[in-house]
Amino acid sequence: MKSFFAHIGKVYLLIGEGFRRPENIKVYWIEFMEQCNDIGIRSLPIVLIISIFLGMVMTVQFAYQLVSPIISKSIIGTLVRDSTILEFSPTVICIVLAGVVGSKIASELGNMRVSEQIDALEIMGINTKSYLILPRILASMIMIPCLIVVSICICIWGGYLAGTFSHILTEQQFFFGLTTGFIPYNLFFAIAKSFVFSLIISIVPCYYGYYVEGGALEIGRASTTSVVVSCILILFADYGLSILLL
Repeated sequence: MKSFFAHIGKVYLLIGEGFRRPENIKVYWIEFMEQCNDIGIRSLPIVLIISIFLGMVMTVQFAYQLVSPIISKSIIGTLVRDSTILEFSPTVICIVLAGVVGSKIASELGNMRVSEQIDALEIMGINTKSYLILPRILASMIMIPCLIVVSICICIWGGYLAGTFSHILTEQQFFFGLTTGFIPYNLFFAIAKSFVFSLIISIVPCYYGYYVEGGALEIGRASTTSVVVSCILILFADYGLSILLL
């Protein structure tokens, strides 16, 4: 318990120092845009691939389970839509991003710490917590929800492709189920989840990477630990948000 509260305190101090006013807005803006490119644009291919196959698999699985002639096949479109928005895109994609983005952030900061680049920046009078942590957190808060929105669209499109090309259901049946009983609040719930998950994906790796001690072996351990902790916290947050917001 003592170690747990010590970690919580160090995270709080790290975030508090990181959100101080930047010394040079232009330099911070360049770093912020670079992180947006790393977190958002470079993660887009894996998000697209996973999303389209998630939608295709869901359509096939739902069609396999709905064998009753009483139930209309259009319900498959409804199930794909709601499953994608409420759970699959926000949670599954963010767990993947925790591995892709989180390990990268932890490795970068850990390498900078081990090679004494962070110490050099501090000697120059730069607030390293703000310069290194703040752009990564802000970029994650902006880009990850955008990736989730793209994932939702691609996932539903993948379900449409699998359903129509496999002759599981017609195009009219899929779109009828897709538009029937839609609740706009579900989109708000998905964005809220992705926003909270983005904080976990950025803060946890920043903490483990910034405070790493040792050499290359410790950098690898810090990267692995950050991914594991991020995934566990995402699942806990998923359950908590589902209780609070639904």
